[in-house]
Amino acid sequence: MYQNILLAVDGSEHALSAAHLAGETARYHQAALWIVVAYEPVPSYLGEPDFQRVVSARLEYATGILDAAVAAAGEIAGGVDTELLEGPEAEAILNVANARKVDLIVMGSRGLGRLTGFFLGSVSQKVVAHAPCPVLLVK
Repeated sequence: MYQNILLAVDGSEHALSAAHLAGETARYHQAALWIVVAYEPVPSYLGEPDFQRVVSARLEYATGILDAAVAAAGEIAGGVDTELLEGPEAEAILNVANARKVDLIVMGSRGLGRLTGFFLGSVSQKVVAHAPCPVLLVK
């Protein structure tokens, strides 16, 4: 039924639960899995060298989240592709969903909050409202 599944993660407990479920679903359907981490852009007014330090810190943090999600999803016969995206989270998820023609989006129902610069509960609401396919929210 599903051939391409998109997993959006932010490092929260809900996102890791979503990663486990997305992995099981992908294995069951022999589907490909796309794992995405989106983060807010670094404000350009920081200037150098602070701008570069913040960019590096965000990339390192996002890479850690991505690695944890890949491990939680497990081995997928259909393949796993990953993307780190800078920009508004809901918009980034929806853009990948449309570009990759995914059949299902899996994500946590609530994220870490604005202070960490990743998903909010409102992100999942926006994705549900505008997704081109079914969305599975995991608690």
